[in-house]
Amino acid sequence: MKLTRLALLASFALVSSCSILPKAEPSDVYRLPSAQSAAAVGHGTPQHWSLRLTKPQASEALNSPKIAVIPQGDLISSYKASRWSDPAPVLLRNRLLDGFQRDGRVSLLSTDDSNFQADLELGGSLQAFQTEYQGTNASVVIRLDALLVRGYDQRILASRRFEVRQPLSDVKVPSVVAGFGQASDQLTAQVVAWAVEQGQQLAPVKP
Repeated sequence: MKLTRLALLASFALVSSCSILPKAEPSDVYRLPSAQSAAAVGHGTPQHWSLRLTKPQASEALNSPKIAVIPQGDLISSYKASRWSDPAPVLLRNRLLDGFQRDGRVSLLSTDDSNFQADLELGGSLQAFQTEYQGTNASVVIRLDALLVRGYDQRILASRRFEVRQPLSDVKVPSVVAGFGQASDQLTAQVVAWAVEQGQQLAPVKP
């Protein structure tokens, strides 16, 4: 009888403890939007060298699906119940890949998801992919230290810092996400133009 009573008490305690556990809060999952049209906008001389795009390195705070925000000072936080479809380095790499495809001049493209060898590799370090507040004003900030590397020996051939700040008039999450899309489009256009220009000078000459 005592054993039965103890078993019932234990079961009640287990059920009670389960009922007070916090429930997982549902999250809105966002893709990185783009204002670019679906049609390719290629121009200029087609390039015959190949390019491999690698995910940029990033801090733990940025290498995450969380949508990062710096509300003040050096405090890094994230938007509640909202996240990206992929970690920020993957989002940016894929946006750059799409940018090269739309540009059309470099057609031999791959990513670090494959083991294909390429003449040049584009990677680097993602230093910022967040919303930053200055007083009551907010902006999306994307900062990429880009590296162009020779494929066969990983020698760094060129480097450049790119930074885009997109002011936000509305700080609700959908508007913030749209701001990330605009900033990403601007940065992608700059990186594509730079990489093609450098590649024309640095890529190995085909026999």
